[in-house]
Amino acid sequence: MIASFTLANLAEALILGVALAMDAMAVTLSNSLCEPDMPRSKKLAMPIAFALFQMGMPIAGYFGGTLVAPLIEAYAGIVSFAILAFVGGKMVWEAARELREPESCPASRLTWPTIFMEAVATSIDAFVVGVSFAAGGKDIVLYGGAIGVTTLLCCLAVLVVGRRLGAHFGPRATIAGGVVLIVIGLKALIG
Repeated sequence: MIASFTLANLAEALILGVALAMDAMAVTLSNSLCEPDMPRSKKLAMPIAFALFQMGMPIAGYFGGTLVAPLIEAYAGIVSFAILAFVGGKMVWEAARELREPESCPASRLTWPTIFMEAVATSIDAFVVGVSFAAGGKDIVLYGGAIGVTTLLCCLAVLVVGRRLGAHFGPRATIAGGVVLIVIGLKALIG
């Protein structure tokens, strides 16, 4: 069911998009601080992956979530925490090692599987939001699109900031970024 389009619906969708994009923005910032010389392909892959998952998860929740929503809701915090704590812990470990032995430990590099895991972890809450859209008769095309576009634009903006900050802070930024990911994971676990 697609509800009628209004400016109020668009405003609500954009505000919700910004709220759902916060985790993706924090992860984008952490990644860009940790790897200031990241290749352009990976810099663009982060916002695109986050935006696609932030757009796709509410749509999946809207159309199929009512069947598995209780299961997803029950384990969303645990899954998000496990993924983000693993990635964040690895970042902290490698950066601390680099601070102790600068010559023997190369800087951590963001991998494609890590981008995928981060995109999944930061968008699980959007799935549950999609289930609520179905219950409320929301226009999933409007809301899903607005959430995806908002996430993309927010993460691109964060990349500009991260690029400027990354060169100044080095391994300490990696530690801070890892801690941020762990905190986001804890937030998801606690609810």
